[in-house]
Amino acid sequence: MSCRDPSVVFQVAECETGPPTNGKMREWWLLVGLLCIPLLAVYLHIPPPQLSPALLTWRSAGAFFTFRSNNIFYRETYGAVGSSDVVILLHGFPTSSLDWYKIWEPLNRRFNRVIALDFLGFGFSDKPRPHRYSIFEQASVVEALVSHLGLTEQRVNLLSHDYGDTVALELLYRSDHNRTGHLTINSLCLSNGGIFPETHHPRFLQKLLKDSSFLSPVLTRLTNYMVFSKGLGDVFGPYTQPTDAEFLDMWTGVRFNDGNLVMDSILQFINQRDQHRDRWVGALTSTFIPVHMIYGPLDPVNPHPQFIFLYQKLVQRSTVSVLDEHISHYPQLEDPTGFLNAYFSFINAF
Repeated sequence: MSCRDPSVVFQVAECETGPPTNGKMREWWLLVGLLCIPLLAVYLHIPPPQLSPALLTWRSAGAFFTFRSNNIFYRETYGAVGSSDVVILLHGFPTSSLDWYKIWEPLNRRFNRVIALDFLGFGFSDKPRPHRYSIFEQASVVEALVSHLGLTEQRVNLLSHDYGDTVALELLYRSDHNRTGHLTINSLCLSNGGIFPETHHPRFLQKLLKDSSFLSPVLTRLTNYMVFSKGLGDVFGPYTQPTDAEFLDMWTGVRFNDGNLVMDSILQFINQRDQHRDRWVGALTSTFIPVHMIYGPLDPVNPHPQFIFLYQKLVQRSTVSVLDEHISHYPQLEDPTGFLNAYFSFINAF
């Protein structure tokens, strides 16, 4: 009997209101997809956040110089009168020179010149793409800045963090091997950098971005403020979390000049640490330049005690300051007073 048989009314109703056919389901999903496409397009092209007053102030206090056709942001202030001491600050990944803002003024009272830069691909500096970012190039950026500022013959003190630690080790290698254009390094202070591949634990997203060439372009576009702040918050201690304003300033620095789109290229530094371990760890273990390590022991990226035990075993000429147990991967932001006390004790000892 046909369900169109007028003698069976209830069957007619059942046929007309029954479940959709496969064809209708395909049409429904197609409609959903078509609606999502413009929404996804809008999402992937969300404009970067506006610069906060703090970021505007930081940028206006700095300047730019040109390195291989790229503009590099730096900030320099003159401080202690009667001193010729210079300190150069090398920031970490994925942030910028703003990482040093909590300790800038105390450093300015101790040193004649305090200098920081945003590495190529970071902060207010240019972020070319496609581009092969490397630790070697970033070391050359620092050398170019020193030349630009007329400090080629000046002995300089390097204070570095995270990614900046590895740049500092390349600068140390060049200095100890008397390479052309090298810095004359007076001292080196490192902090919470993944200088040993065997004790370094990159975050999950970092692993994906550095190794997944197919997924990387998608992931860099899909990463948003919530993902960023959650990931970065995980490497701060539970009692030393950045404020919402600080998180937003860090994210704004990443998004400035579409920096989120070069994160996968910059993250090749993790692979470079593996490839050039002997060069950079060798420079650290063999140098006679005064070296110090300031370490936040709650760091999940370079965990305690494995990292610091290996450091003390291999870098026997170095002195070490281990901060309070609740201090994690960003010690200069989490405990600026403890960080400065440790650094000044080191720098004033020679």
